[in-house]
Parts: sequence; C-alpha cells; structure tokens
Amino acid sequence: MLTLFLMKTKYILSIALLIATLNVSAQEQNEDLMQNIAAGVKAGINISNIYDTKGDDFSSKAKVGFAFGGFLSVPFGKLIGFQPEIMYSQKGYKGSGTVLIVDYAYTRKLDYIDIPLQLQIKPIPELTILVGPQYSFLIHKGVDFNGGGISGSQESDIDNQNIRKNTLGIAGGVDIHVNNFLISGKVAWDLQDNNGDGTSSSPRYKNVVGQITVGVMF
Repeated sequence: MLTLFLMKTKYILSIALLIATLNVSAQEQNEDLMQNIAAGVKAGINISNIYDTKGDDFSSKAKVGFAFGGFLSVPFGKLIGFQPEIMYSQKGYKGSGTVLIVDYAYTRKLDYIDIPLQLQIKPIPELTILVGPQYSFLIHKGVDFNGGGISGSQESDIDNQNIRKNTLGIAGGVDIHVNNFLISGKVAWDLQDNNGDGTSSSPRYKNVVGQITVGVMF
C-alpha cells in the first residue's frame, strides 16, 4: 500500500513539475515577445498615379508627393508578425489637354491618411516582406492649373462632394533592416474607385502609389 502511495505521489509530482516547466517557458516566450515589440517612424516620397476603372479615354502622368508616419512591429515568432501603420500620404496625378487650340496642364492633389494592416514575413533577420489590406481616408483635395496664360491653385473642401472619402485597398512591400534603421519600399492599389455615389464629375479612377521611405525603430 505504501509503495502504491509513493508511486502515485511521484507520478503527481512529475506532472506538476512538467506543468510548472511549461508555464515558465510560456512566460519567458511571452516576455521575449513583449521585449521584441517595436515602434518606429518613417518618412519619404510617394510616386502616385491613377488608372481608369472602365477603360475610358483618359490618360495621366505620375505625381510626386510626401509620406510620413509611424508603425508598430508585433512579432508572432521568428518568421511572422503583424505591422499596422498610420501614414500621411500625398497622392494625385498630373493631366493635360487642349481646349480651342489652347494647351493646359493641371495637377490634382489628394491628401490621405493611410492605415495599412500588414502581415510580416521574415525569411531572414534583415528582410521583412509586408502584405495586407489598407484603409485610406481622404482629408484634402485641390488642383493646380496652368494654361492659356492663366495659372492658379484651387483648394477644395471634401464636404458635400461626390468623391469617395473612405477607400479600401491593398498594400505590399519590403523593409530592409540595418540595425535600428530601415529602408522601405511599398506599392498600394485602391480596390474601390473614387466615385462615391456615381455622380462625381471627376474622372472615374483608382489610386496607385509607389512609396519609398527611410525610418528608425526604437
């Protein structure tokens, strides 16, 4: 009887020790994960343009703008993680044409707050591949015009306009890490066109943007 009791006690103690070891290991992994969570800031340029969603006869040229903001890097392990960002992003395009033999040119300016929610894939420590959905909120639009000896700039409030203010898109790119610094390249496309209710007088288009930034993590 005593032998049986000692065997049961030894068995129970072994299970308790295993559970305690697993719990300590999980806590250490969680602490390591929390220590590896990093925030950062970055800034750079956008090279933006548009494409018409219905194939109408409309052409445009790329426009250069600024981009800056912050991000959070949340690892789920050595190979994958999650990286949300909040970026101020200048988009738009350049256009030109002729009216009554008078040539004109204009630059459409569209300022957005972009919020990409990206999956991180880390094949090596120095390289992170990013892909995920992006939400864009239009905060300002305007146009610079030049033609027929007339030039000017018109800034437009987005209230009571037909142009879409909330747009869903997709983004993908890479981060190259050099110690606490990084160089990022990204491309983003709108999945919805600018036509908020189907009656916008602006060309029916979707934004497409190439973005190059440099940043620092801390």
